[in-house]
Amino acid sequence: MIKKQHLCDLNTCFLCTTCLNDWKPAIETNKQNFTVKKGQEIFKEGDPVTGIYFVYEGHVKVHKKWDNEKELIIRFARKGDILGHLGLEGNNIYPVSATAMETATVCYLPMDFFESSLKINNEFAIKLMRFFAGELQKSEKRMRELVHMPVKARVAQAIVTLKNHFGINNMGFVDVELARQDLASFSGVAYESLFRTINDFVADNIITVSGKSITIKNEHELLQVIAKSEL
Repeated sequence: MIKKQHLCDLNTCFLCTTCLNDWKPAIETNKQNFTVKKGQEIFKEGDPVTGIYFVYEGHVKVHKKWDNEKELIIRFARKGDILGHLGLEGNNIYPVSATAMETATVCYLPMDFFESSLKINNEFAIKLMRFFAGELQKSEKRMRELVHMPVKARVAQAIVTLKNHFGINNMGFVDVELARQDLASFSGVAYESLFRTINDFVADNIITVSGKSITIKNEHELLQVIAKSEL
């Protein structure tokens, strides 16, 4: 990562939008901004926890080893989102990895300062607690889907989730470019199974694909695929 100066506007991230205005000068003093190249890790699963990160620009994938050869993408982070918070658990290691999906800028806060921020900024502490509760619910739902959903439904769920998280751009694509291997890792399916399912969806005119971009042509049908698996 390449260190940069004075990139953060102190009005973008999860912390800055909820902290006391009087606390922002302290953030300015303690923060560090870094530019991360596409494919570069921000932190790695098993690394000692040193601090917390916030995404200032770009997209980041948060992922975990599934077995010796596979990974499972837990979530995607975009501008304003927090990274590294799972390291607050107490084992003092990051239980997941975070990797830039494109050139990105992140804001880093040392752990001691972050903990001070929690003590001083009650609104932020409450928001973080609610965020953790929401993440737990999503994780539990995700685990149920991976266990019970067939491949086709998992892929449909992944595409709908990406659309809901990133939105649609002015070209009509889901507003994130995602490598097929990453889509497979997010869906929790093998690459070969993803490839076949994507081709089926294209043949049925449910989606169209252009490079790493996806257009949803029939969201209702995707939702039907998901709903049928939950019966």
